[in-house]
Amino acid sequence: MLTRHATSNLLDAVTGKSKMHPENSHLSFLLFLAVAALAAGEAAAVTTLTATPAKLTSTDQQITIRWSGLLDPDGLDYVAIYSPPSSRDFDFLGYLFLNGSATWRQGSGELTLPRLPNLRTPYQFRLFRWPAKEYSYHHIDHDRNPLPHAKHRVAVSGEVVVGDPAHPEQVHLAFADRDDEMRVMFVCGDGGKRVVRYGLGKEETDWKEVGTEVRTYEQKHMCDSPANSSVGWRDPGFVFDGLMKGLEPGKRYFYKVGSDSEGWSETYSFVSRDSKANETIAFLFGDLGTYVPYITYERTQAESLSTVKWILRDIQALGDKPAFISHIGDISYARGYSWVWDHFFNQIEPIAANMPYHVCIGNHEYDWPLQPWKPLWADGIYGTDGGGECGIPYSVKFRMPGSSILPTGNGGPDTRNLYYSFDSGVVHFVYMSTETNFVQGSDQYNFLKADLEKVNRTRTPFIVFQGHRPMYTSSKESRDAALKQQMLQHLEPLLVTYNVTVALWGHVHRYERFCPVKNFQCLNTSSSFLYPGAPIHVVIGMGGQDWQSIWQPRPDHPDDPIFPQPERSMYRGGEFGYTRLVATREKLTLTYVGNHDGQVHDMVEIFSGLVSSNNHDAEMMDGSKLSTGVGTKPKKFPLYMGIGGSVIFALLLGFSVGFLARRKNDVAQWTPVKSEES
Repeated sequence: MLTRHATSNLLDAVTGKSKMHPENSHLSFLLFLAVAALAAGEAAAVTTLTATPAKLTSTDQQITIRWSGLLDPDGLDYVAIYSPPSSRDFDFLGYLFLNGSATWRQGSGELTLPRLPNLRTPYQFRLFRWPAKEYSYHHIDHDRNPLPHAKHRVAVSGEVVVGDPAHPEQVHLAFADRDDEMRVMFVCGDGGKRVVRYGLGKEETDWKEVGTEVRTYEQKHMCDSPANSSVGWRDPGFVFDGLMKGLEPGKRYFYKVGSDSEGWSETYSFVSRDSKANETIAFLFGDLGTYVPYITYERTQAESLSTVKWILRDIQALGDKPAFISHIGDISYARGYSWVWDHFFNQIEPIAANMPYHVCIGNHEYDWPLQPWKPLWADGIYGTDGGGECGIPYSVKFRMPGSSILPTGNGGPDTRNLYYSFDSGVVHFVYMSTETNFVQGSDQYNFLKADLEKVNRTRTPFIVFQGHRPMYTSSKESRDAALKQQMLQHLEPLLVTYNVTVALWGHVHRYERFCPVKNFQCLNTSSSFLYPGAPIHVVIGMGGQDWQSIWQPRPDHPDDPIFPQPERSMYRGGEFGYTRLVATREKLTLTYVGNHDGQVHDMVEIFSGLVSSNNHDAEMMDGSKLSTGVGTKPKKFPLYMGIGGSVIFALLLGFSVGFLARRKNDVAQWTPVKSEES
């Protein structure tokens, strides 16, 4: 493209201001016409790029990107996304290929993006050329595709403002240490005063108000790249933490967060915890991940949206019944690209702002080769899956009950939310960290042992134990072999000794239910039984992420490449989804709901023995016999059992289609997935 200075020099040359001989005047005139035509062509070929609206209101749900005047367009020309606008060309959030528009070959077109998260700074869009000859496989994304090099920028849009930086965003709830409390956390662009207002009715006149704590973290606190680099780092804003106190049990409360000066969130609601409730409802999964509506450095998953959608359906069907969500590790899969956390919290807010959202830490939150604890057996297990975050964003953005912490080893804030427990109705829930030390003598082991010892089995006849990396799985990933060995040696005896009912795990991105098992031996192969003396193990890492092979391929058996299903594995499936837990004092029911149809694909019932059943003759937890049989006169159930049964029936009625014949003999229904490491 000719600059104004270069064009002026050429015009000087052809208008006699140079030392050109007079007899060449005719040639000079022709050259003048050529230069003028060239200049006119350049002016006509200026590429424009716009993004609208310039400021998204609460009703604007998309951004429209338009371009025109792009000469000789190529199929790999792209628009890159930036925030803040001061970012270097190389430090984009992600990009969209222009060939996503039907008219791109004409040098003009239009693309749309759904409403993007409020990153507390404006967005900007830049158009680049990307010639095929300049591909480089030295700079690749998670799928080993070349990443753009951002060298040939041809147009820049104006800024696009999404939301008010001071406005509360990313609202989510969690249980606190006391039964009559509920924690709410949210993000703002500044650390100024914010409060929580809440009450039993929608009218705010009688609402209470509580203050908040505020925390943040800085780029220097990240322990490795990309989290501590200019590519991955973005300002996370300020995380506010408010504690609603004095809640009446089992009541629907309304609340909002913010301030009069900086604005308020919308009004949300939740049902408070009832420690004396005789039923428990929970939605549980691992490895959910985040959907991002553009191409970025890591693969992101639309399946996570489906999981949230179906859980939202179930929540709405509950009415005023209390419940909570359990996400057992590998939370956002930000992996050091901090804005993915903003996308994640926007994604879960419809459920997490209205129901407690509980988490435990996974390898994609904490994994780092230089962890401060490294027993000899852990060499080779802990790598770079955390993207250099070292658990810090996870620990600041969530706050679980208890006070479990561990130094990060690089001077940053402590890693928190490692292990804790709480009661919910008739179930005692325990969360552990597979990413930090758990062997005998460690702080975590001592906590787990003491916690399990003091469970009141009259109040909570069931125990659900949760952690990220599984103790039992058909997946034969060699990397975790040493860790599983330590879990079997140090943790399985605790689970058996203290009659843990169910052990839930993630990490393997599939669903697999085992029989009640200890030392690899089945105690019962039914799907409906009285607790036999050991927990069932269930892998529930099918929340949304897909970069793992289904089970280990066997190259020596090309006709049967999938690792065979062992006898102790009662059901395994390759479909994304979640599990739903419903428990009364009599029994705990765990169901696996698939995303493609929202229906139940597997179910297991475990009876506590505290209430008799006409269909079971088995031992109670203490070893005594529970004798019932056909023709036995039914006992009168208390009122709470009738209520609990109604809740189970209402929840399961719509999801039983397709379950009738699904058992181990016909489980070879596999969803094709990428063959990558977990």
